Amino acid sequence: MPLRQIALDTETTGLDPRDGHRVIEIGAIELINRRVTDTKFHVYINPQRKVEAGALAVHGLSNEFLSDKPLFAEIKDEFLQFIGSDDLIIHNAPFDLKFLHHELKLDKTPKPFLNKSRDIIDTLTMARQKHPGQRNNLDALCKRYDVDNSGRDLHGALLDARLLAHVYLAMTGGQSSLFEHEQMTRTETKSSKTVTVAATIASKTPIVHANPAELLSHNTYLDKLTETNGELCAWKQYET
Repeated sequence: MPLRQIALDTETTGLDPRDGHRVIEIGAIELINRRVTDTKFHVYINPQRKVEAGALAVHGLSNEFLSDKPLFAEIKDEFLQFIGSDDLIIHNAPFDLKFLHHELKLDKTPKPFLNKSRDIIDTLTMARQKHPGQRNNLDALCKRYDVDNSGRDLHGALLDARLLAHVYLAMTGGQSSLFEHEQMTRTETKSSKTVTVAATIASKTPIVHANPAELLSHNTYLDKLTETNGELCAWKQYET
């Protein structure tokens, strides 16, 4: 089976659902075998309460804009169907999860949001472990891992989920190659067939050697990975 993960983000009316704050936007991006796909889930939600001034300054979603949007109960089933039981990638997961749990509780949803087969990957926790003492918000991680966030003037759930997906891939070694994806897909068949298919593909693939400029760029990128992660990357270890 292919590996399916969901990068998820929300925007809210304020900081704490215990104060009556609600979810007003959900954005989710699908990753298959560590590759970002075009499949996404995005919705604005009418919170049936006012957006706090501080939250408005962060995401710019006004009460007027949200007034004609669907209620959470109206989008809940589509949202739960989209995420299925797949792993979720969230930056500062406790914040988003407490809001989503609150919304489901208000809707009296019997289906638990979390289950034993789902992992929650918190990129903020990962970043704090990899980069202690440094800024680890999404903007800082985009800069650190060369993810283009130039269009992020305000927070937005869909935009942030997409940035998060690319940050997560960069933090964990990058997305898989097309050849790896081909092998992973064929692995769903019998292993004996996989070996034959992989060998056939390799035998028909021309070998194109890197030119000096490409080698320089490659080594510069490896040096940056080593500096960012604080340890020699696997490729450098192999070369030495």
